[in-house]
Amino acid sequence: MIITTTDEIPGKKIIETIGLVKGNTARARNVGRDIFAFAKNIVGGEVLEYTKLIAESREQAIDRMKESAEKMGANAIVCLRFSSTTISGGVSEVLVYGTAVKIE
Repeated sequence: MIITTTDEIPGKKIIETIGLVKGNTARARNVGRDIFAFAKNIVGGEVLEYTKLIAESREQAIDRMKESAEKMGANAIVCLRFSSTTISGGVSEVLVYGTAVKIE
């Protein structure tokens, strides 16, 4: 499945616009990761534990969006966007959405 942030896919023709497609995940922080993050905060630098958690969350949300698009009969997604929000202390949501389309 082709996924792009643009409105069109170079070299491809959109033959049908199916509609909004989305995927999301909500993840909680881990006490162990928080301890490492606190320590990293003191000395500075990237907090690899959180970087990994965020990357995993994005990939899971994309996978869910792709599954939804496939069920709708799409073979591509255009106008991909990400959004994230804090739901409560230590819990964040990653949302990915776009437009499911059929291309030639």
